[in-house]
Amino acid sequence: MKKIQMVDLKSQYQKIKPEIDVAIQEVIDSTAFIKGSAVKNFEKEFADYLGVKHVIACGNGTDALQIALMALGLERGDEVITTSFTFIATAEVIALLGLTPVLVDVEMDTYNISVEAVEKAITSKTKAIIPVHLFGQAANMDDLVVLAKKHQLSLIEDTAQGIGGDYYSNSGQTIKLGTMGDIGTTSFFPSKNLGCYGDGGALFTNNDEIAHKIRIIANHGMETRYYHDLVGVNSRLDSIQAAILRVKLPHLDEYSNARRKAAHYYDQAFLNHPNIKIPYRSKKSKHIFHQYTLLIKDANRDELREYLGIKNIPAMIYYPVPLHLQKAYLNERYVDGDFPVTEYLASNVLSLPMHTELTDIELSYIKEAILAFFK
Repeated sequence: MKKIQMVDLKSQYQKIKPEIDVAIQEVIDSTAFIKGSAVKNFEKEFADYLGVKHVIACGNGTDALQIALMALGLERGDEVITTSFTFIATAEVIALLGLTPVLVDVEMDTYNISVEAVEKAITSKTKAIIPVHLFGQAANMDDLVVLAKKHQLSLIEDTAQGIGGDYYSNSGQTIKLGTMGDIGTTSFFPSKNLGCYGDGGALFTNNDEIAHKIRIIANHGMETRYYHDLVGVNSRLDSIQAAILRVKLPHLDEYSNARRKAAHYYDQAFLNHPNIKIPYRSKKSKHIFHQYTLLIKDANRDELREYLGIKNIPAMIYYPVPLHLQKAYLNERYVDGDFPVTEYLASNVLSLPMHTELTDIELSYIKEAILAFFK
């Protein structure tokens, strides 16, 4: 058995190597390395896939979040509500722009932002909400959309872990994650479900005015060359990465299904185990398993992770320190114990290897090792 990887990008590449190599060579031959046709074509194809009017590619997922906030015209001191149980980028960009990150707790089942907690956190200074579709499962977008409209707030979907996922709305529609808010954002970091071979990101929206503003901001605040109408940034997806993403995009649903197949194996292996809670499945969305994350109950999560390491099985903790307890974001408004669900999850969740190339032999080895730990 080959070495088990948390994410096996090499094996995935080998399956599409001829297409990838040709796509990269075409860009090199064209020498259109920045803003080439590959970028424009990818933006159109990705927009068609998502069923959204505009896709604007950028340098990375963090840039996408920052540009989204800049496009909304928020002012210093405005409050933006987001979850405390996520990667730092979501709150980082809020603070970098001089806005005030307001962190809230999550739901115990989905691990996603609690709509009830969001509503309680809204003040006269609140201007936006950023839900995160954590681990590949959708936040409660129906209720968040209603809440945002009620309070006239902007809604930015952080879809870095949820790209390609479907949401079943109360209206009966099936909608792609990232397309229900004012702006959706994603990352193309290599380990993402749709990842390139470097850094990359994108924003998407159905609002023509917002899309126009995003394009200007991402291009140094410039619509006409050397005329800068807005304060902007330099954030663009290079043509080689766009070419790679064009090859991988038609495989995205296939990749999601492969992840679901592996998740089903894990589910059956650990179903009804007294010390293991398998990931919850919301009826509102189709989980795409960016991560397969167990909740370890009445046992030591860290000892299990160490044991798996001895068995050469990688396992990761997403995320060991909630945002409200990170040193860079300590605030007198938050103390240890304020967000009990987030803090409980941070101490007890463990993510298993999850990618498109997991074999039955690898899955069986992982299963047997975990079950043996609890004997």
